[in-house]
Amino acid sequence: MTGALADGGVLAAVLGGAVVAEAGVVGGVTGVVLRGLTEDALARLDHYGTALGLTQVPDIAVELPGGVVRARAWLDAALLVPDAREVAVAVMALQGKMPAARIRARLGSLRVAVASRVRAAATAARGLRVGTGEVVEEAREVVHAGFFAVEESHLRFRRFDGQWSATIRREVFQSGDAVTVLPYDPARDRVLLIEQMRMGPFGRGDPLPWQLEAIAGRIDPGETPEDCARREAVEEAGLALGALEKVAEYYPSPGAMTEYLYSYVALCDLPDGCAGVFGVANEAEDIRGHLVGFAQFMDLVASGEVANAPLILTALWLQRERARIRQAPGGFTPP
Repeated sequence: MTGALADGGVLAAVLGGAVVAEAGVVGGVTGVVLRGLTEDALARLDHYGTALGLTQVPDIAVELPGGVVRARAWLDAALLVPDAREVAVAVMALQGKMPAARIRARLGSLRVAVASRVRAAATAARGLRVGTGEVVEEAREVVHAGFFAVEESHLRFRRFDGQWSATIRREVFQSGDAVTVLPYDPARDRVLLIEQMRMGPFGRGDPLPWQLEAIAGRIDPGETPEDCARREAVEEAGLALGALEKVAEYYPSPGAMTEYLYSYVALCDLPDGCAGVFGVANEAEDIRGHLVGFAQFMDLVASGEVANAPLILTALWLQRERARIRQAPGGFTPP
């Protein structure tokens, strides 16, 4: 095994426990060699290798300190990344429940979900909440896995009276952490909104499922929320953002969705004519920009034409902070 698969933590996650490995070299690349693998271990490696798209070679020469041996190899060209072990755990949890080729097809979404779990685990804030954090998950099943996923859990939790709840069944929509960012030009006192067709309103039966929104996108693995905001602004509106002001971070629908949002207002130069049609072609994005003065923006919120929570929340934050932002020295500074 070479690449990320040669890491002890990744190997343990794939094989279901710690393993003894020795160093070996394949084609000048250092990796590890395992001996005496069971059929179950080989099946686990096959599942992981197929899901990750690794190159599998049935018979290859491996250089060991004592000489050259022939071995079956899984060659991983990827570098070890911080979430590699967590990705391996997620991939192996699906063995026998989802074909490895199907996991491969949605590996990008799986990595986003894993990165979101890692980010969530680092959250330690506690104030008014008195929940114990004690939850016992008895079973979890992936009910659907496409671009997004739906998981069903059977679990118990510690109640406020100290007793354990009965086992309950709950479904959750897995979508990953995301960012919204509203470009604001304090000199011209206007914002840039984007418009695109959305499946939520369409599925509800809205006759005009096009929504006015802030720029938004999912946070890629290894990317910070701020980096994501700047990348999405280029992709969806062709804009270079200046300073970012944090509005809030929050669960928009915690009863059913894992999605966690980081919302920003970004200082930006918004001259006449900068609003166009953008989007990433291979993601079927068709996104139109609208330059809107602040007063009109608030009218759109009041009338209900702005009908999604992140943008409404951001509008109310900007209404509160607008005077401070406009009075700040220096104004907009291009990045």
